[in-house]
Amino acid sequence: MECISVFDMLKIGVGPSSSHTLGPWRAAERWIEELKAENKFDTVENISVDLYGSLSLTGKGHATDYAVMLGLSGANPETIPTADIDEIITTIKNTKEIHFNGEKSLVFHPETDIVFNKKFLPFHSNGMTFTAFINGKKLKSTFYSIGGGFVVKEELKNSKKNFEIKCSFPYPVDKGIELLKFCSHLNKPISGVVLENEKSIRSEKEIDSELKRIWDTMLECMYIGCHTEGNLPGGLNVRRRAYDMHHSLKGESPYSNPVEWIYAIRNTEVKFRQILKWVSCFALSVNEVNASLGRVVTAPTNGSAGVIPAVLMYYLVIENHDGNFEDIKRFLLVAGEIGSIFKKGATISAAMGGCQAEIGVSSAMAAGALTELLGGTPEQVLVASEIAMEHHLGLTCDPIGGLVQIPCIERNAMGAIKAINAAELALDTNPENVKVPLDKVINTMWETAKDMNTKYKETSEGGLAVSVNMADC
Repeated sequence: MECISVFDMLKIGVGPSSSHTLGPWRAAERWIEELKAENKFDTVENISVDLYGSLSLTGKGHATDYAVMLGLSGANPETIPTADIDEIITTIKNTKEIHFNGEKSLVFHPETDIVFNKKFLPFHSNGMTFTAFINGKKLKSTFYSIGGGFVVKEELKNSKKNFEIKCSFPYPVDKGIELLKFCSHLNKPISGVVLENEKSIRSEKEIDSELKRIWDTMLECMYIGCHTEGNLPGGLNVRRRAYDMHHSLKGESPYSNPVEWIYAIRNTEVKFRQILKWVSCFALSVNEVNASLGRVVTAPTNGSAGVIPAVLMYYLVIENHDGNFEDIKRFLLVAGEIGSIFKKGATISAAMGGCQAEIGVSSAMAAGALTELLGGTPEQVLVASEIAMEHHLGLTCDPIGGLVQIPCIERNAMGAIKAINAAELALDTNPENVKVPLDKVINTMWETAKDMNTKYKETSEGGLAVSVNMADC
């Protein structure tokens, strides 16, 4: 059985895309590890990279070429100062050299040594091949970015093995119905079952520390997004809206950091109509940071990174002013588990399943997590997740100009609102009367993904991407 940790689903990285930015970045790191393991790194004379399929078609808009160069340079997406990214890339372009893993300088021409191939490789639409030139010979290695920052090798006969993350959870879960059985057997909420699994591979102190780091990253991202003015990069000239929305909503309470900001919002008188605006503001802020190569948490992807923090922030500043780290912990544990069930039963890659695989899954994750915090039973948690996904089925991925801006940023706000609505509906639902269980909607999502036309799967070859001319933006 496939075991996926919460920390596999919620990863810290640099935007704008988990599959097109973080994945290629991690693939470059893995390739370097391969070369070192084979004692070939020191003998490499030149390198090149071929990008295929969706990575090629929307790679420029997703900064895939930047990600590859940063990965080849040895930069870590979790810790690199994002302000340094432009300088690193500019240096490579101007000097025509790359500091390979930060250890040796190689001649590198980005415009010719990173090749965008429109054809698709058979295993997955996000394929890339790294080539090392050693003593006049080529040494190739192919990777696939399968969504959410997950990267696998190309061996088709071992494809299932590649997708698995090895561990030994005491309560392994592939389907929602299995999760409910463990909840009943252990007499624990979903977060309690997930916590027991996580404790089998790390201490609870480590779990708390990592979850706090994830939440701190989410909170900082919202804070930065709400306090940054201007237009987003990329050519669409999209104005940041979170800044203006936040300015119109915030009260007079002073603050100087993200934690104080939470208390300041709690002290603000929030009218009914403003609740939706606050949630939208939180979601927009994250994805505006993401679109500008800022640091976010894949939840489960970068393109859908705004939904979960927006809904969790909603709980902390609207629903429960006494909310604390224990609530944050439970929320993230439940969200991560629901996301893992979707990954096992369907996909979290827009290049495989359209935007239903990103915004749809993130909305389902947030809806379920919020339902537990609001007192819902494990059964109602899964009802909420099902409702959220059911109303995202068939959602296409058609980014204008290959940029994670239109319609992606607004979709995070819509996904967050739907998650809250789904949670409220689930809390008033008797699970015994539910006609569509979560496992059925996950299976339906996967069948829908397989039926969806390729041009609506993160290729920018259909929908809004061809209806709107970038030159008119």
